[in-house]
Amino acid sequence: MATVSFDKATRIYPGTEKPAVDGLDIHIEDGEFLVLVGPSGCGKSTSLRMLAGLEDVNGGAIRIGDRDVTHLPPKDRDIAMVFQNYALYPHMTVADNMGFALKIAGVNKAEIRQKVEEAAKILDLTEYLDRKPKALSGGQRQRVAMGRAIVREPQVFLMDEPLSNLDAKLRVSTRTQIASLQRRLGITTVYVTHDQVEAMTMGDRVAVLKDGLLQQIDTPRNMYDKPANLFVAGFIGSPAMNLVEVPVTDGGVKFGKSVVPVQRDALNATSDKTVTVGVRPEHFDISDAEQGLAVTVNVVEELGADAYVYGTAKVGDDSKDLVVRVNGRDVPEKGSQLHIVPRSGETHVFSTSTGARLSD
Repeated sequence: MATVSFDKATRIYPGTEKPAVDGLDIHIEDGEFLVLVGPSGCGKSTSLRMLAGLEDVNGGAIRIGDRDVTHLPPKDRDIAMVFQNYALYPHMTVADNMGFALKIAGVNKAEIRQKVEEAAKILDLTEYLDRKPKALSGGQRQRVAMGRAIVREPQVFLMDEPLSNLDAKLRVSTRTQIASLQRRLGITTVYVTHDQVEAMTMGDRVAVLKDGLLQQIDTPRNMYDKPANLFVAGFIGSPAMNLVEVPVTDGGVKFGKSVVPVQRDALNATSDKTVTVGVRPEHFDISDAEQGLAVTVNVVEELGADAYVYGTAKVGDDSKDLVVRVNGRDVPEKGSQLHIVPRSGETHVFSTSTGARLSD
């Protein structure tokens, strides 16, 4: 097992000036499950491929354990990668696919068989060892690709969106399997996804990237409670946080007919006349008409225990779309009005001009 370090690692593709990955600084602990997440084109897959040795590093360094692997070929890095498309050999059986890397490395047949059978047992693949990949479902193929990585007993697992080809229900169950498997094996894992729910449910820590730059790295809980900037606030959480630009007033910020208290230090940290207040859909309270912000209900998504109200509110001179979570047993009618007040202590305040977090 090993730690992994990106030390100001930078990748600039030929013919471009803007780095795809710009001075990435991350230290991953031994046995940690780190998830890289962000929108398409943010540099997460490039970062993973730099670690794998599949992309050149134009600046900085990458270390696995005590070794500088920045310019080592992939085969010398002691890593195993699980790709989005599984990359199985169609003419080989499941057992041969799983043991192929060991065969190339010159491991004897008996040892290969033993390791393949152990991995198959962990992954519930024992009865499929003699089948070809075309006779398997997407979820089973995905597990074969995992098995191929496990038998190599690498220092680091790299996973590049391994669940994106699976249907929604299978994706939920498989991500649970991968997370519990990683805990059991204790192998340092770097996992790339564009799905922030996947990131929040699987990772010990989550690193959010945008335009090749690291925005924040933290535990899922801290990232949810204290997003570092407007981008992270809007990206992490499902449905996304409501972000509303509001005027600064004495003692806080004006939110409809209510004043949301904000620490004076936070407001003194910006010269903006307005700040952006963030409130998650579950952190609104429904109030009477004398308080808060009036929201006209456009659509209601009923999920059983909860329901999400998608509505429109007048904020200053602008019309703003908002999402509010309400009790599933007490759902408002479409076209009706709700008055909402942000719950005390659950608001986030950001600088409108820089996007940086102002509140504690």
